[in-house]
Amino acid sequence: MVNARTYPLWRDLAMSEDLPREALKTVIEALCAPAMCSDGFDSRADQWREEALKAALPALLARTSAKRLRGRLLVHGDEKLLAALAAEGTVSVDDVPAILRHRRLWAGLVAALARHPGQVDAAVALLPRLADHEVERVVRDWDPDQYTRTEGAAPPPPVPQALFDAVLEACLTPLAAYLLLPEPEEGWEAVSAYPKDWSLELGGRSGWAMLARCPERWAELAAHPTLKAAVQHLLLDQAEIQAAEDARTNAVGYLPGEEDPGEDLPAEEPTPALSEDLLRACLPALCLPELAALPNPQVTARRTLHHIARRVETNPRLVDLAAEQLHAAAGAAVVRGQLLHLSEKQENDYEFDGRVRRLADDLALLSANPDHLAGACAQLAALDQPAVVSPAPSRTLIRVVDDSLPADYDRPARLLERHAEHRRAETLAALAANPHTPHAAVTDALNTLHPAELAWIAEKVEGPAWFLEATAAVPAPEDEDDGVLRLLSDDELAHHPDPAAVLQSWLDSPAAGEILSRSEIYRALVKSRHHTLEHLRQIPADEVLARQEPEIALKILLEHCGRSTGRWEALAAAMTFEYDETKPTFGELLDSLDGAPATTQTTS
Repeated sequence: MVNARTYPLWRDLAMSEDLPREALKTVIEALCAPAMCSDGFDSRADQWREEALKAALPALLARTSAKRLRGRLLVHGDEKLLAALAAEGTVSVDDVPAILRHRRLWAGLVAALARHPGQVDAAVALLPRLADHEVERVVRDWDPDQYTRTEGAAPPPPVPQALFDAVLEACLTPLAAYLLLPEPEEGWEAVSAYPKDWSLELGGRSGWAMLARCPERWAELAAHPTLKAAVQHLLLDQAEIQAAEDARTNAVGYLPGEEDPGEDLPAEEPTPALSEDLLRACLPALCLPELAALPNPQVTARRTLHHIARRVETNPRLVDLAAEQLHAAAGAAVVRGQLLHLSEKQENDYEFDGRVRRLADDLALLSANPDHLAGACAQLAALDQPAVVSPAPSRTLIRVVDDSLPADYDRPARLLERHAEHRRAETLAALAANPHTPHAAVTDALNTLHPAELAWIAEKVEGPAWFLEATAAVPAPEDEDDGVLRLLSDDELAHHPDPAAVLQSWLDSPAAGEILSRSEIYRALVKSRHHTLEHLRQIPADEVLARQEPEIALKILLEHCGRSTGRWEALAAAMTFEYDETKPTFGELLDSLDGAPATTQTTS
């Protein structure tokens, strides 16, 4: 049993160049054996021993060739130290079996071993033992000191071509295999309609990370016998996005030594990442033919159509290069998925409007079928009207409005954008810009729009002249109402002959049913000094109890429950509603307390 105080001595012996070979085994045994004391294992002393061994480990491994002794030493090295020793050549591929007996393989070790030309093939052979998400790190972490290297230090050697090629193939193979046989997993029929496209399935993050490192090989890889489909999909999805991000990153906003001017200079238009020839080479993958026959077409066809549209938005040249292909794919997706057979909106289906708008946007970009485009117009027209609410004037609102004319905050077009309720009008404008869309279908949809949507089109859209003329020709309401529910301040209400009737009109407005505006209406009503109990009874209980002025609810509950223990207990039991439940109104909550036993509790 080694005395714990002697560990520094054993460490120094291990690191001494004068240590005779005959003493090596003894020193290793002394530093590797767990620290013991008369009472058993000594955790404190063992910590000292581990520190001494870690300091001596490079020297001991450099002098030890016996496999058993090296195995005893290697088990004590952490990943960072072992990778560093492998990069130096102190640890070699011969040590890998001993290392893997005690830990899993990691990318840093493979990269470090491949630093030495004679070990590249062995390092490549280790790649299948890495987890899929770690393979790319062999190249990404090739230079572990890239952020800490001091000036003048030697750079790392280049990544061996054989290793790069092997990592590239390993990262592309999973996506290539999926495209060969995209079998649906169990439960596919119940897949949610929430995913908007195939980005997750075709993500290939590791594959794209490797492709981005070798743009000079894209043309060759796009024609690869087994990897071409994966490469084509990744290039269509990622190449131009990456080029735009790189252009933004490299944009120079100010010269070194100067102060930041406070705003970014506009980035120059990036050069297309894909040449026209390369873009043509990727056309076989453009419309995702591998995913065309998957089950649940109501979902998969919609996702496919949206993914194609995203590719066209990213690569606008495709509109001319592959017009017929895009038109055919859009038509096939609509027919197979029955996408224009609009089902009724279900309660709590918060994605419904987004799906309709997304489909219309995609068809506006891709379709040449007048019937399909007219159907998209009809679907837009059938959506619920937006709820356009102008908040009550307040000093806070005026202060945060970024406009030189604060009074401009309640302009209908601006109010429409405040809750992103202009999107239906924006989508209709996109449909109108498609030359294949029947003008009559657009005009019919215009006649169903909210006055604020028409105002938004007139103010924001630079579309075809006929579309703007048709928008301007839509008859205005007889009362010239712009469709905005304007919430008044208490001072303004005080000048009205019947403030309570105005508050009731807010509650009766269709806007009170819209999730984006109803809390704003409730908040204004509860804060108003003109409200009555009858107004509050119509508001959801949680709006009165939890989200507004607490003293208002406090006063009402004290009067209603009084000294009745039963009512207070019933109130506590009733206030358990969850966020996603149908909540009672404040009036229903108060009425439910009336059935509680009218007992009182006295204190002595």
